[in-house]
Amino acid sequence: MTDESADHTATPVLEARGVTKKFAGVTALDSVDFAVRPGESLALMGENGAGKSTLIKVLTGVYQPDDGQLLLGGSAAKFARPLDAQRAGVSTIYQEVNLIPLMSVAQNIFLGREPRNRFGLIDFTRMYADARALLDTYGINVDVRKPLRSLALGVQQMVALARSVSINARVVIMDEPTSSLEAREVETLFSVVSLLREQGIAIVYVSHRMDEIYRVAERVTVLRDGRVVHTGALSALPRVELISLMLGRSVEKVKRGGMTAFSSVHSSDAPPVLVAKDLSRKHQIEGIGLHIRPGEVVGLGGLLGSGRSETLKALAGVMQLDRGSVSIDGKAVRSGSVPAAIRAGIVMLPEDRKVEGIVPNLSVRDNIVLAALPRLSRGGFSSRSNQDAVVDVFMKRLHIKASSPDQIVSELSGGNQQKVMIARWLAMSPKVLLLDEPTRGIDVGAKAEVQALIDELAGEGLAIVLVSSEVEEVVEGSARVIVLRDGEIEAELDGDDVDEEHLLAALAGDEDQAGDSE
Repeated sequence: MTDESADHTATPVLEARGVTKKFAGVTALDSVDFAVRPGESLALMGENGAGKSTLIKVLTGVYQPDDGQLLLGGSAAKFARPLDAQRAGVSTIYQEVNLIPLMSVAQNIFLGREPRNRFGLIDFTRMYADARALLDTYGINVDVRKPLRSLALGVQQMVALARSVSINARVVIMDEPTSSLEAREVETLFSVVSLLREQGIAIVYVSHRMDEIYRVAERVTVLRDGRVVHTGALSALPRVELISLMLGRSVEKVKRGGMTAFSSVHSSDAPPVLVAKDLSRKHQIEGIGLHIRPGEVVGLGGLLGSGRSETLKALAGVMQLDRGSVSIDGKAVRSGSVPAAIRAGIVMLPEDRKVEGIVPNLSVRDNIVLAALPRLSRGGFSSRSNQDAVVDVFMKRLHIKASSPDQIVSELSGGNQQKVMIARWLAMSPKVLLLDEPTRGIDVGAKAEVQALIDELAGEGLAIVLVSSEVEEVVEGSARVIVLRDGEIEAELDGDDVDEEHLLAALAGDEDQAGDSE
């Protein structure tokens, strides 16, 4: 898959030469040279804040370079807006679905280029038929007349892919495209990548999942601190050396680092701080019961659609229950009420930080203090000095990289946005922290920082529930793992049974092996 389609002597279809981009005095890209050729699959790698997202936005017309130039097919190009890049054949699939939830699947696919009849009106019959034909090509079986929001997040991502490749693309940039996909959908994506390359379409692939990178890409460009530190054949670059380049650390140090940054397993014999009984919501979760002790990290294991996120939403008051109860320190918490949950000490970091987390047009300061404003206010007013004191503490503690607290949060890298979200809830002094995919879509360096922070918080006595699609993260970070399957508890792993073998057996429904701990 990685070495058959590209012509390495061909003129690059998309190229950046000496591109520099600055934000509020911070250099995000520093004289970056980047090129991808027709039919090539090129991995773009780098840790949190390395400049990957900024480079993608320059290549697609979201940002304009302060210096340097872009070339398309060897000729100078300038994209004043994303639509210019799309019309030129540069298409992007972002890690968070960037479509319109209220519109139908077909409308999203053909947005801005809807088929028209002879009266100039949208030809819905033709649009629906064309959308079905396109999705069938990629093995996506959905009702194209349904609103996009009615589909699972993984299916929405596949629709975004279909839209991207349907606009006569010459280059498709994929930013964490598998972050919301199930295994079957990932295989479909890889098949699509092969098909696109055979058609001479260039692929720029961004992912923190090393297995994917080495399967999909033939060359790699590595960014660190806004500069290109390596470009070359991926087959000649062992994984540990790639990580070393990304982190700027020696290979020996990387080898000693292990799979995650968790330093210890946090268990506790204290009385439970949170007890949940019989949490149920039709078609989502059924009979979920669990408890968490102060200073304990409990993992929720399960595949996409198993009910992990729904369980967290039930605990945090985001989802109204049909039945069941949640209590903190023995006191009942009103179901379906986020304010009641927050007052009781339950806070949640959501899976989709873009939609459910950050307020993109507000500053880093405003995002951090948003939930804590009532606590910081006197007579309905909150002083800037009180806010600054809180923000300063958490920006330093979480190592949030920003030019200042006044920088717009959407200008930060994904990892730093995630840290801003964590800071917001830590400012509330919670008793229970619910983490839904806290390292999703962030790279090795930022992931290690978040994992180390989870360690630190549990060590200070905070009760933590961890949801992650990465098996090693759940296993190495959790004292206990509650495995969900089809919205119900399949197994509970404790002690020596918290390992990949038992977790995978439970996910597969192997009751004999998964139930050894019981």
